[in-house]
Amino acid sequence: MFVITAEFRLKPDMLDAFMPLMLIQAEKSLADEPGCLVFDVCIEQNCADDIILLYEVYRDEAAFNFHTETPHYLAFSETISDLVADKSVRRFDCVASQTGNLQ
Repeated sequence: MFVITAEFRLKPDMLDAFMPLMLIQAEKSLADEPGCLVFDVCIEQNCADDIILLYEVYRDEAAFNFHTETPHYLAFSETISDLVADKSVRRFDCVASQTGNLQ
């Protein structure tokens, strides 16, 4: 499996505009991409800046590359460009995975 973490630092007062777009992006990625296995959207607690962390798991790197070429990803990337101050992406190979009972 192939894992991506993406961290977005939003411009001031952009969280309310960003989050609905981000949640739609996560939903479409899971629904429309068979190679997208996990798409978690997290927000940092007790932080003066609005920091959003994505944790994404794909079947393999090719599935992630497919993700970055989808119409919904391209539209999302263009739409949020004015909302984001900084973005960083890290790539990982998953060597072990254990899932607990998430509720």
